[in-house]
Amino acid sequence: MRKPILAGNWKMFKTVSQALSFVEHLQDLAEDAPQQVDTVICAPFTSIYALNQLLEDSSIKLAAQNLHQAEEGAYTGEVSALMIKDVGCTYVIIGHSERRQYFGETDDSVNQKVHAAFKHGLLPIICVGEDLDQRNQGITKQLVEEQVRAALSAVKADDVPRLVIAYEPIWAIGTGKTATAQDANEVCAHIRQVVGDMYGKEKGDLVRIQYGGSVKPENIEELMLQPDIDGALVGGASLDPGSFAKLLKGALSK
Repeated sequence: MRKPILAGNWKMFKTVSQALSFVEHLQDLAEDAPQQVDTVICAPFTSIYALNQLLEDSSIKLAAQNLHQAEEGAYTGEVSALMIKDVGCTYVIIGHSERRQYFGETDDSVNQKVHAAFKHGLLPIICVGEDLDQRNQGITKQLVEEQVRAALSAVKADDVPRLVIAYEPIWAIGTGKTATAQDANEVCAHIRQVVGDMYGKEKGDLVRIQYGGSVKPENIEELMLQPDIDGALVGGASLDPGSFAKLLKGALSK
């Protein structure tokens, strides 16, 4: 049985004080939900250390929104897996569509970052997905399969069950549009099949696959009831503690 995982990606929002206030309110609202759902906050780098101090006795986990594949070096403005682990992160988002679109992230750099994450004990949340033109061309499954295979190139079989794959149709991110639960599940099922082809069905069945794309309290339960959707990577709806608490409760429908 795969444990549901809900990750809130704050993107470039929240100061340190705002981040701390969010978590304090969430803990009051969500009660025991984080015990039953793996709950992850993907905060800006500036807030992670302070959040880790506040969450020391909590089951809520922290994720960075990106990392650099090198351990150290002359890479101004970048942060390594070692640094991220040191300030308390358990997870790291890799290959988010915004990183690919605005910052030149490629399938090759995604793969390098996945290896860097595992080397330092971080669990990658690997993002894959298509834009509207690609969807209209009918190449969604082909494109997503290429992204998954590239991201997992040379990844050890024993590491596969520990990673998370997030299917995020780019055309649905921040637009208010959402793939139907059935359409989202069809792509997630294909991702699971691809992982199974690479590492065996048992490993494929263990991988947790999230859906990301205008997920909100109103549609979380329908998405979570799909057999191959194990959670959500949430953007805008994760910025308010009340909304995120409702998402957590909706994720319990799995």
